[in-house]
Amino acid sequence: MIFFTTHTNPRIAYMAHWLGMRLCGKPLTPVTNLPQLGENDLVLNYTNQPLENRLGFWIKPHILLFENTITAQQIDVKLKDGLPYFFETTGDHHFDILAASFYLMQRYEEYLPHTKDMYGRYAHQNSLAFKHQFLHLPLVDLWMLELSKALALNRVKMSANPIPPAFSFRPTYDIDIAYAYKGKGFLRNIAGVARAVGQWNLLKERRDVLMGKRQDPFDVFDELDSFHLEYSLNPVYFFLVAKQRLGYDHNIAPSTTEMKNLMGSVAQKYVVGIHPGWQSGDDESLLKTEIAILATHTKKTISISRQHYIRMRLPETYELLIAAGITNEHSMGYGSINGFRAATSVPYYWYNLQMEKATALLVSPFCYMDANAIFEQKDTPLQALEELKQFHAVVKKVGGTLITIFHNHLVGLDNNGRKWMDMYKAFLAYQALH
Repeated sequence: MIFFTTHTNPRIAYMAHWLGMRLCGKPLTPVTNLPQLGENDLVLNYTNQPLENRLGFWIKPHILLFENTITAQQIDVKLKDGLPYFFETTGDHHFDILAASFYLMQRYEEYLPHTKDMYGRYAHQNSLAFKHQFLHLPLVDLWMLELSKALALNRVKMSANPIPPAFSFRPTYDIDIAYAYKGKGFLRNIAGVARAVGQWNLLKERRDVLMGKRQDPFDVFDELDSFHLEYSLNPVYFFLVAKQRLGYDHNIAPSTTEMKNLMGSVAQKYVVGIHPGWQSGDDESLLKTEIAILATHTKKTISISRQHYIRMRLPETYELLIAAGITNEHSMGYGSINGFRAATSVPYYWYNLQMEKATALLVSPFCYMDANAIFEQKDTPLQALEELKQFHAVVKKVGGTLITIFHNHLVGLDNNGRKWMDMYKAFLAYQALH
């Protein structure tokens, strides 16, 4: 496949590379002069004019990829065959799929002035996807399916066989609070007793756990292990290892025996990543310290991360993570609603709009988090299960990666946690059969 354009720049080069990987399994390099064409060559014409004899497949460009500034775009969302689209143009395709995909995946709108939520995050209500009711769709991936069909209808011959991405399911866990009672030390347990005065069931539970007579209610790690074994799953665990309890960092200290043992045990079986604390979200030195702590106790190089509370700002957070050695980032989703923040379920490399350059940071988007379902959307477990099934169906359709987030303390051993654990078990059984 030949990607033809009038001139190139970092944005166009990035999207040509991305498109080639999605359609053919190998990157494309833009050319500004057409070479001698072979019989099976496809020309993807990304210019303002059709080629002679309407050679190739013409995507007439929107101005976005030819710019090198960040400015508010005029966006008119329309529907065709049930799918929203924007950046409408003439040509063999009804809109500039490259510019629209770039806008959504690289979160262009988050670089523009916007309202923040109570945690200082980009509020999902600002987003084009929320306003136009397509947050529940991996829209970019669906567009790519439609483009593939359009190329086939035009009897286009690929220079390589299309290699669509293969569907996969990746469960992930954020370990914000490893244990309810274990590892909290004398003073924190005394404070806990004081808060529970009169609640005899909680006092007895704490006593029994600390005396080894009862399992800590947040200790569901063996149960999760059994699921992974039964369904042949390869999860990722993200550990919050803030040294100080401050703000929203509530985990037990990483220096405790309980936490060291847990990190070491999990790391022997699974991939582990850093869950940068609230305190290290803006502090490169503290972030590197937390990564070093996790690396020490797991005896692994730490290159994967997800922000605590999904607290992130573009481009600052990603730049900070790159500087700390992170190469695979899992925060691309909202901490306030479930859905596809970047409109894709296929991991992609981040493009730094402020610096106008492609990076080696792989972004792995998630679409479902239990905390969103429970606290933000106020779902029942049954409603959450139905939402998960819908995400599973659409991600499987486009050959994406379904990434879910669960918290051990939210699916714990108390009555409410059991309901959510039962929902999770039901979903794991469902996805194994579908």
